[in-house]
Amino acid sequence: MRHEIEGDVIRLRAMELADVQWYDNLPITSEYDDFGQQPPYNSVDRWRADKLVTADNGLLLVEQSATRVRLGSVGWRTVTWGPSWLSRCIEIGISLIPSARGRGLGTQAQWLLVRYLFAETNVQRIQAVTDVSNLAEQRALEKAGFVAEGILRSAQHRRGAYHDLIIYAVIRD
Repeated sequence: MRHEIEGDVIRLRAMELADVQWYDNLPITSEYDDFGQQPPYNSVDRWRADKLVTADNGLLLVEQSATRVRLGSVGWRTVTWGPSWLSRCIEIGISLIPSARGRGLGTQAQWLLVRYLFAETNVQRIQAVTDVSNLAEQRALEKAGFVAEGILRSAQHRRGAYHDLIIYAVIRD
């Protein structure tokens, strides 16, 4: 898999060690990213092992194309809907710093990631989930070509409570 994707305003690229350290030190700035106490995770060790990209999951930096300013990250992981390997799909996620939100950058980042994953894998489906109250992400996903498929009730524990999610998907053409 190649690990650099250029867009009009942003690009996605593999993280370097300095990016991993920056990413690990980002404060939680959105209620949708607050999962409480997490088990210890050493991103630097994982970066040294596989540069945070494997066949089953990955994490890429989102940065402004012209200035190379870091804006956040996009990630993916493999999800299965049955015992056959043909029943697997990819689930994506995004996290942007506050100054990058509300400018269409999340839409572009997720659209670029979908194009990249369809080009580099043979999955039929790419999906994303977001909180039912996260209207900005719902709009971004729809603008990136995703279709809302339904509600996953009490699917995510965050901030001390269970939350309903909307599942979105885009299917390979």
